[in-house]
Amino acid sequence: MRRWHLAQINIGRLVAPADDPQVAGFFAALDRVNALAEASPGFVWRLKGEGNNATDIQATPDPLLIPNMSVWEDADALFAFVYRSAHTPVMAQRRQWFAPFDGAYQALWWIEAGHLPTVAEGLSRLWLLDRFGPSAQAFTFKARFPAPGEAGLPTDMQPDPWCIGTA
Repeated sequence: MRRWHLAQINIGRLVAPADDPQVAGFFAALDRVNALAEASPGFVWRLKGEGNNATDIQATPDPLLIPNMSVWEDADALFAFVYRSAHTPVMAQRRQWFAPFDGAYQALWWIEAGHLPTVAEGLSRLWLLDRFGPSAQAFTFKARFPAPGEAGLPTDMQPDPWCIGTA
């Protein structure tokens, strides 16, 4: 059993309330994408609210800001889901549904296997990344740090062109 898993948070500010036609495509794809995540190799856990997703979790005072968090066995498993699965074409449409975001909107960090991160923990990792740049405490696919106790320098997993631009 692995000692470390990879946690991720990404946030986005919807361009309109959930019941608005402008974001209908996002909500129409959500259950399918979440099912794909859960069926993906290396998937461990994902944040859920009252429904089958996290869109009803009020993470901040902004009602249009929605969180997404998950835990994966390793960075390769998460990377494969995000950038090499049916999730990728949906993610490519994000600019239709989410407003440009100032600051970090995705952060990765290592957690001990069995730990489930909280939204507050995820938001704190975004803050660290935004204020101090990539570090062992909060990083991105472009500067992925090794798990604690593993030797090595940060690795660029080359997520371009998908990670360029705004959320």
